[in-house]
Amino acid sequence: MSLDARIPEGPIQQKWDHCKFEMKLVSPANRRKRSVIVVGTGLAGASAAASLGEMGYNVSAFTYHDSPRRAHSIAAQGGINAPKNYANDGDSIYRLFYDTIKGGDYRAREANVYRLAQLSGNIIDHCVAQGVPFAREYGGLLANRSFGGVQVSRTFYARGQTGQQLLLGAYGALSRQVHTNQVRMFSRTEMLDLIVVDGRARGIVARDLVSGKISSHMADAVILATGGYSNVFYLSTNAINSNATAIWRAHKRGAYFANPCFTQIHPTCIPRAGESQSKLTLMSESLRNDGRIWVPKQKGDKRRARDIPESDRDYYLERIYPSFGNLVPRDVASRRAKEMCDNGYGVAGGYAVYLDFADAIQRDGKDSVEQKYGNLFDIYHEITGENPYTTAMKIYPAPHYTMGGLWVDYHLMTTIPGLFALGEANFSDHGANRLGASALMQCLTDGYFVLPYTIGDYLAKPLPHVSEDAGKPIEREVTDRLNILSNASGSQTAMSLHQKLGHIMWDKCGMSRNETGLKEALNDIKTLKETFQKDLKLSTPGQTLNQELERANRVADYIELGELMVQDALTREESCGGHFREEHQTEENEAKRNDENQSYVSAWAYSEKKEAVLHKEALAFDHVKPTQRSYK
Repeated sequence: MSLDARIPEGPIQQKWDHCKFEMKLVSPANRRKRSVIVVGTGLAGASAAASLGEMGYNVSAFTYHDSPRRAHSIAAQGGINAPKNYANDGDSIYRLFYDTIKGGDYRAREANVYRLAQLSGNIIDHCVAQGVPFAREYGGLLANRSFGGVQVSRTFYARGQTGQQLLLGAYGALSRQVHTNQVRMFSRTEMLDLIVVDGRARGIVARDLVSGKISSHMADAVILATGGYSNVFYLSTNAINSNATAIWRAHKRGAYFANPCFTQIHPTCIPRAGESQSKLTLMSESLRNDGRIWVPKQKGDKRRARDIPESDRDYYLERIYPSFGNLVPRDVASRRAKEMCDNGYGVAGGYAVYLDFADAIQRDGKDSVEQKYGNLFDIYHEITGENPYTTAMKIYPAPHYTMGGLWVDYHLMTTIPGLFALGEANFSDHGANRLGASALMQCLTDGYFVLPYTIGDYLAKPLPHVSEDAGKPIEREVTDRLNILSNASGSQTAMSLHQKLGHIMWDKCGMSRNETGLKEALNDIKTLKETFQKDLKLSTPGQTLNQELERANRVADYIELGELMVQDALTREESCGGHFREEHQTEENEAKRNDENQSYVSAWAYSEKKEAVLHKEALAFDHVKPTQRSYK
């Protein structure tokens, strides 16, 4: 299959307007005859379901949570970008576009990123109208702060709760459509497979997590808004139940998987406390606005932070990157923190660096810092028992976001007609590294302002009638798969096997990679897959309420996805963004791209009988010339 991104002709500033005009429309009367399934009710899914319901489509929304309000979007803390230029510091749509392309190390589509920048301002107006309590300046204007990789203030925020407040706005819109019966909500229900009929996505197979009942649900189109797959590393900042099953099952039904090895390691997380830990906690990147990152100049220095004088501190980001300082992009900050700790300069010689607010508190006062970051400081205190107002925070990088995902064209449709992917579930806007505060921007842009147009273009065409029984063969496949898992009587739990996978992925396909380690990882994962099939143990049998069965099913998918991530990483003979191949770096240990041979989107097709097949979508840069990234 050839990859057609369906990028409109014309100047980049006019592509989206031309596209909207040229797309077919569905009249209000005909929308009532069309049905749509939305899987996932985070920001992307909730905004899409609410918008489509309000337009008159019949929407079925699925979430494995008891309420859409529990979606992992609530964990996004720091803010959402938009080039409103309220700070009067030179921001513009084009600058946001440029920063995002550069921040992604020139591995994203220009057309998609420009549209994202172009529409982002609409999100702020829309969310203010919903009542989202963005922070405001003294005069009443919405407040802004900076994030990594930019030199302007364009991030709108609600203290450290931005994702939660935005999700409450989308949830309110969604709830209204549920009340009017335009959206039917399926809570505690997990998608386990995609139903494809005559080459088109026509429904899903889902499992009721309480009763265990397997059922199929048919529709004219399916939308996946199920988030990312960082839990392939076992320990990540994602919620424990965040998983990759929906997009992985879609991939196995024919949807190409793009850039799977492009994962983001966030520099500002609370360090791991022990092997028994189940997840990691993010400290918002916004803290780097006022916090200063440093390590002791003396290796293995075991003095408390407050006892180390300024002369014995290395503010290494400010030293190496004087233009951006502590606000370099996430991939740069993460690699430098790892480098410092690997060389013995971490806190007490271990794996942590300091994030210090002493200067900000002295300059602006404790009340000012508390107003901006108080709830984040409270989270840190609750987890570590240390008071960040008086003691420097300890942070270390951790898996966070995934730039890879299902391949989609300009219309957000996958290689399966009728299957759309939104937000973190697709690959489209971030290249090899996501800049901070752009995930919420993409989710809401996709759900509120892009998909309602593009799905109409698809649904305006005649679609053949599909029987409600069309999903029965897939139901049987899912039931058989779960039967095998639920009867597993080996000696190793799904959690223990997941931990082993996490160690392989973190050590050999994480922050730093090389050919030897990646080849070892492939062999290790193949061995782990065999172990999973032969020695899995489920202490709780049966298919009713069974969280062990849920985990085992998800881990099976993670093992296969991890294998694809390593294969993809092996094909990337370059370092770019968060993908750092040790063989490809500059004399200053910065990422070294290979634009001549690697300027493409890797799109993998699933093959049951052999290894995945790689397809390439060439990337063209007509407006932002790829150059060696420099934040110095």
